[in-house]
Amino acid sequence: QVQLVESGGGSVQAGGSLRLSCVASGYTYTGNCMGWFRQAPGKEREGVAAIYTGDTSTYYADTVKGRFTISQDNAKNTVYLQMNSLRPEDTAMYYCAADRSALCYLRLRIWDLSRFGYWGQGTQVTVSS
Repeated sequence: QVQLVESGGGSVQAGGSLRLSCVASGYTYTGNCMGWFRQAPGKEREGVAAIYTGDTSTYYADTVKGRFTISQDNAKNTVYLQMNSLRPEDTAMYYCAADRSALCYLRLRIWDLSRFGYWGQGTQVTVSS
């Protein structure tokens, strides 16, 4: 079955960096959409970044543009989230997710993340001021 396993979370001071990894298994990795989401206590889950594995097109929430970079290694079925210039408001549980539905890349273009239906267990990121 589909499995997504995140790693790389931790605690850093404001201005620091972290790199999250997500290893996917149980399905054909390429040709799907992968995304990173986060949820802070008392807040709704929000999309952070997404990538279409077919052509590596990337998409970002406005709150992280210029600071976060999503990338992938198809040979390892792995997607990464490089987070630089971290801020206390980036503190959250970060989740990797997959959208395996057809034409997912078209939805990414309009930041429609509603079809992400496979989720990892999450990794905590804490940024102190």
